[in-house]
Amino acid sequence: MFTLIPTHQFKKDVKKIIKRSSKNIDLITDFLEKLEIDGVNAIDKKYIPHKLSGIYKDNWEAHIKPDLLIIWFEIRSDKEIVLVRIGSHSDLF
Repeated sequence: MFTLIPTHQFKKDVKKIIKRSSKNIDLITDFLEKLEIDGVNAIDKKYIPHKLSGIYKDNWEAHIKPDLLIIWFEIRSDKEIVLVRIGSHSDLF
């Protein structure tokens, strides 16, 4: 099991998403529960998990919905996952 550590920005992003549509919170919760189990290894291929480059180099990204992305960083040795950002393409890039 990993420990999930949300950044301040991640928490702000979640509040914004909930304001837009409370339906997404269930999808986010389900995804985070899987992520907590075994990190990227527990994420289904349908979410298209992949590493990023640029300012998010070495971070992972997955598509919870076509335009709902989550970015996180895994610290396998400490069994921690830092939740960096969540939102639409236009919110994040």
